[in-house]
Amino acid sequence: MNDAVLNDAVLNHITARDRWRAVAAATGPADRAAAEAGVRLAYRTAGLAEPERVLWADSPLAAVALVRGLAGQGRSVRDEVRTRPWAEERRRLHDALGPAGWAAHWQATGAHLWDLTRSLADRIRAGVTQAATAAAPADPAAAADSGPEATAVRLVLLDAVLGQHDAAWLAAFEGQGDRLAGLAAVAAQAGWWWPYEKVAVVCERPVELHRDEAGRLDRGDGPALAFADGFALYAWRGMSVPADFLAGLAGLTPERIRQEENAELRRVMLEYYGYDRYLAASGARHEHRDETGVLWRIELADDEDVVMVEVVNSTPEPDGSHRTYWLRVPPTTRTAREGVAWTFGVHPDAYEPLVQT
Repeated sequence: MNDAVLNDAVLNHITARDRWRAVAAATGPADRAAAEAGVRLAYRTAGLAEPERVLWADSPLAAVALVRGLAGQGRSVRDEVRTRPWAEERRRLHDALGPAGWAAHWQATGAHLWDLTRSLADRIRAGVTQAATAAAPADPAAAADSGPEATAVRLVLLDAVLGQHDAAWLAAFEGQGDRLAGLAAVAAQAGWWWPYEKVAVVCERPVELHRDEAGRLDRGDGPALAFADGFALYAWRGMSVPADFLAGLAGLTPERIRQEENAELRRVMLEYYGYDRYLAASGARHEHRDETGVLWRIELADDEDVVMVEVVNSTPEPDGSHRTYWLRVPPTTRTAREGVAWTFGVHPDAYEPLVQT
């Protein structure tokens, strides 16, 4: 392959990758006619009769409820519509390009979108499962993961074709033939969808999507991902949080921060409130500093001292920043090393980490 042809191939990869990146993050109403045409094409390409009906839902949560209420619509045909042609196209490309060529092709196309699409899909699955089972776990990042109701919801989710969130694979397969044209047409216009023998259920895209500079779900004053019917996910710099938690950030006080038992939520509070502001407002005293961190003490008139160690994670975040953590330690702690060692359950003299995280 000469340099001109190679450069054209690289440019085509970039164009496809950027186009599918936009699809993955697209919000707003679907072009329903175009999406339904794509659904019917996907069925025909798979050698199936077109669905008798195409039903629409405003969110994945509503779609799951709709699917569970269907009766007499036949089995799922996801395997024929999506799984088999997907696998066959990947095998064909792999055989044509060879292992090294396929790896390079994936790196130039789908790999750039994989983290975004996988993260959104995982968050949506967890959010749907939690909402559909009316779960309220102590850890807001965890969905209900036990019981027959959660199992039933997860089984429905396994039947979904991910539409716009299949963008990574569709970017890799673009230009390789018409086998996946129907799937690509739906993805370009709609969200997740469920193919059954007699009916297809198609989901609208989100109406809002908010991310930080590292691509993580992030919003401090509302849902980071929201659908038209009210189903939404809330997150702060990639961490799932409850909706009412965000509503309370504007009125934070040092006392409220101290009372929060969840360490991750307390970190969010401190980031929002400001570490320097928190220490100043709390009357914290800088007591000790060493290579492990900084020890701060807050003296309370009617309670034991609040003692915290400020440590910086040596592993950078996706955006290159280094996260600061505040570790609550016993009031008898006198050095930063002693405090950090206590959190690991070891004696200060035995605490010698190769890499501190």
